[in-house]
Amino acid sequence: MKAQCQCGQLSVSVPGETPAVVACHCIACQRRTGSPFGVAAYYADDQVVATGVSKRFERPTDLGATLENYFCPQCGSTVFFRGSKNAGVTGVPIGAYVEPHTMAPIRSVWEQSRHRWVTIPTAQQTFEKGRP
Repeated sequence: MKAQCQCGQLSVSVPGETPAVVACHCIACQRRTGSPFGVAAYYADDQVVATGVSKRFERPTDLGATLENYFCPQCGSTVFFRGSKNAGVTGVPIGAYVEPHTMAPIRSVWEQSRHRWVTIPTAQQTFEKGRP
């Protein structure tokens, strides 16, 4: 499977669908996506192959870790990210995938800042903050 930025300059390849899909309602994900939440599929770092030029933005998280967003310097789309809390894991935003897929969130985190009109019906677990 392939995910890419808006202009196509930056892309990642992953081995296929993963059940590790999370919806995050934290304020930082809302700002990163421009929507009420972010949704990402997670893979082991060695399963994600990036092609193209990326720019990195690192920010602290509310739980004291750091998160590195990798985005296209031309169009600004985030194509993947990595965090120190879950070292060895890379997140790929669901909306960046080139082809349609069936991946849906199994977990919903940072529900304390969830817009009250948003529901994630496929979430089997929910957390007020990040997952412990």
